[in-house]
Amino acid sequence: MNRRYCLALDLKDDPKLIAEYKKYHKKIWPEITQSIKQSGIEDLEIYLLGTRLFMILEVNDRFSFEAKGAADHSNPRVQEWEQLMWKFQQPLPQAKPGEKWLLMERIFKLEQ
Repeated sequence: MNRRYCLALDLKDDPKLIAEYKKYHKKIWPEITQSIKQSGIEDLEIYLLGTRLFMILEVNDRFSFEAKGAADHSNPRVQEWEQLMWKFQQPLPQAKPGEKWLLMERIFKLEQ
């Protein structure tokens, strides 16, 4: 059974940077797609409203945030991508030092 995680992050409030960020996401690097799929993420979507990013992950039983973090840390191409993306991103006000995407708490689900 798949699990869903929702995360948030902000972009810097600069229309030119936001446009460039969106352009990068129209065709992400193949190594990034590969690292996402290899980690157990089966689907990933990012939405934007103003400067707020909202990411939805659909993951399988192989996925863990710890394993994904370790794999990303040892992958030079992922590190290059993350460094590039940080040019556009900024932490949420409640983020601790070094935190980027923050896990959101689900507070409602429509029952069947």
